[in-house]
Amino acid sequence: MSESANTSNRLVAVCGKGGTGKTVLTAMMTKVLLESDKAGNLLLIDADPAMGLLNALGVTVRRTMGQIREEIIKTAKRGKQEEKRQLVDMLDYMVLEALNEMDGFALLAMGRTETLGCFCPVNALLRGAIETLSQSFDTILIDGEAGLEQINRQVMGHVDTLIIVTDATSRGIQTAAQIKRMVQSERVIQCEKMGLVFNRVQGNEELLKQSAQELGLEVFGYIPHDENIAYYDLVGKPIIELPASPSLAAVRNIVEKCIFTERFSERLRN
Repeated sequence: MSESANTSNRLVAVCGKGGTGKTVLTAMMTKVLLESDKAGNLLLIDADPAMGLLNALGVTVRRTMGQIREEIIKTAKRGKQEEKRQLVDMLDYMVLEALNEMDGFALLAMGRTETLGCFCPVNALLRGAIETLSQSFDTILIDGEAGLEQINRQVMGHVDTLIIVTDATSRGIQTAAQIKRMVQSERVIQCEKMGLVFNRVQGNEELLKQSAQELGLEVFGYIPHDENIAYYDLVGKPIIELPASPSLAAVRNIVEKCIFTERFSERLRN
């Protein structure tokens, strides 16, 4: 962990190939966290521009970080120094405006941006503001888009635990291998612990376990196929309202393994 990282909270990011169910997993983890008394102050960050987590949770937001980014870029393009100074002074307040207080948790949605280009200084400003804001929370759960660059660029440069979600397909496992290389070789993001969650599993757990061993990744859990999840997705019902099921029990075990560790419990006590 970097010296600047806050040791009083726990940062967990969920990533993986598109379509593997990472947003559903994040929503189910949220349900488990809300039903427990261990999470403390909970912050969810929807880092996927598609903002699928909002639908999975059945919530709406007033403002996104993408809208704030657009305001910063427009002000910078106007070139008025006084406006730029005021904007920097107001940045923390603007981020607070994008923080949406829900029932039992806070939500920060990154959203889409219309302006093309990297705008690295803007991203660095926003990331710094988010990292400062995050110090007020005990548990931070990030739902990322496919790949890791956006988490690093616009949300966090460091997380405690990186959960790579894959389905039981060779393409999903190959993507997991690529993500591992991005973390270990390219240093796209810093993390202390990284592992796999196999989603929509229908048997073959031993074969999947062998695949994970070949990748050199720990298996955080196996989530069985759940018809309820497919139905909720079809009718647009919030995933967070799922009834008790083997899939939810599997997610509960993943949360215990990735968040409610002895180390994190000790952090909260201190």
